Amino acid sequence: MSSSPHRDLNAAPPHAPATDFVPAKLDATKWANIEALYTALLQRPVTSAADLEQWLLDRSELDAACSESRANLYINMTCHTDDEKIQAAWSAYLDEVPTKLKPIWFELDRRQAAFFESIPMDPRRYEVLKRNSALAVELFRPENVALETKLSKLNTEYEKLCGEMTVTFRGQDKTLPQMGKFLQEPDRPTRQDAWKTIWDRRLKDRDAISDIYDKQIALRHQIAVNAGFSNYRDYQHRASRRFDYTPEDCFAFHEAIEKHCVPFMRKLDERRQKALAVDPLRPWDLSVDEKSRAPLHPFEGGQQLIERTRAVFNAMDPQLAGFFNRLGDDGTPADCFDLESRKGKAFGGYQYMRDRSRIPFIFMNAAGLHRDVETMVHEAGHAFHSFLCADEPLLELRDYPTEFAEVASMSMELLSMPYWDAYYPDKSHADRARREQLEGSLSILPWVATIDAYQHWVYLNPNHSRAERTAQWLALMDRFGHAVSWEDLDEERAYNWQGQGHLFGHAFYYIEYGIAQLGSLGIWLHSLERGPAEAIKLYKRAMKLGGSRPLPELFAAADLPFDFGPDIVGRLVAAVEKELAKLPE
Repeated sequence: MSSSPHRDLNAAPPHAPATDFVPAKLDATKWANIEALYTALLQRPVTSAADLEQWLLDRSELDAACSESRANLYINMTCHTDDEKIQAAWSAYLDEVPTKLKPIWFELDRRQAAFFESIPMDPRRYEVLKRNSALAVELFRPENVALETKLSKLNTEYEKLCGEMTVTFRGQDKTLPQMGKFLQEPDRPTRQDAWKTIWDRRLKDRDAISDIYDKQIALRHQIAVNAGFSNYRDYQHRASRRFDYTPEDCFAFHEAIEKHCVPFMRKLDERRQKALAVDPLRPWDLSVDEKSRAPLHPFEGGQQLIERTRAVFNAMDPQLAGFFNRLGDDGTPADCFDLESRKGKAFGGYQYMRDRSRIPFIFMNAAGLHRDVETMVHEAGHAFHSFLCADEPLLELRDYPTEFAEVASMSMELLSMPYWDAYYPDKSHADRARREQLEGSLSILPWVATIDAYQHWVYLNPNHSRAERTAQWLALMDRFGHAVSWEDLDEERAYNWQGQGHLFGHAFYYIEYGIAQLGSLGIWLHSLERGPAEAIKLYKRAMKLGGSRPLPELFAAADLPFDFGPDIVGRLVAAVEKELAKLPE
């Protein structure tokens, strides 16, 4: 599926709204269409609990309309980075709407915080909302609005650069995601040629990407200073609503990963080196099957990926299958999917919940590889999370914290494994994919620790030079990286961070993957110890809460400890190793 949506921004929401305050059809990409509605909220008298509940509902529906209009523009922008009209619409929106919307949101947050102090409300229902609105008032600075717009535009520049990266390989034009299949070729010279072709292209933009990052670091530091913080790390930790853990907890996570997961990963590297009979192991040897088998081929094209994923969820759970089947039930699945890699499309994958219609959109760059299966079930997990809490009328209580959002998605990667015969009728292929998934569930954690530790250093030292930044990156690669030789690949190693889009578009949004991976492994362990049905039951119970409870309570709802220290990490590594021993190599 390579087409992408051009949704009617004025369409009425299919999900019945909790209020008629907002017009059924509203183009919220134009400030003129929403200004009077927000002004009415600012001026409306609120003197009772009933008044406040209605005011919250009305604000929620208006915020959802604005969020969905932004979502549709963003989706189109990432699907068509080479379409000047679409890019101009996104840029015009950033110039006009957020700069006016954020100050009025602050005034509404200030009213909301005051209402919660003066009007008695159910303390359990509104605990998170009260806490969040107080924090928003604490952190808002009007001078930061323009700086945040600049950050968004710089990220658009980064995504455009990445979307334009193509190569000619073996006489054919390829996007970089499409080159991934050549890194799985048993023929080592082919892999090496493909890897170097990718990196020759990526390095052409290394200075332009570094320029973008330099500007973003400076802007983010200024945002932090404006808000009264000495550095952006501390500012963003608070802005990310990390009420329940500290930067020191992040460092403890790094140490736990270094102690338990890095040795696990490097042991796999040693096994790979021996199996491939290469000395030394090189970066282009990490994706190939170590027995030199051909790459797994789980589907052909985006439509077949959808059909086979539907079969997985049909076998797994009827409610989850129903959710997946709702994506495209109107006969236009392109309205919910843009799956295949192509030129002029941003890198990566995401699920974007369109908050007013409450219909998810899944974006990815499929190239017919097993990693595309992982991405599809991962993003489907996000969609399931959104569907499960969709009946909550208040948008902010549907807005789950990212540390738990990723539990929803990563759990689907693991819980769906028993049903992967839909992609791989040959059991040996399915078992091979399961082994890769389990090994990858731990091997990804050193990379998570690398990116998180890198960001801590970058923003605690905002005046660093590029040479100092490179030295820090290389030190982290030594600490957490694979056991491979980078001989004569100094530039490739030094700029390896540039492919991690979170660094540009979502600063400090990465530790969440590590915390969530531990949670998802815990749910997977439930499926082994208590059975798949009980694991899915706990999954649904927790996801249905959305963001209505503090993070430790969300974990507790799935019967998980909110702990990412060495004891938990060590226990999960041992469980994975035990399960791997049952699978054929």
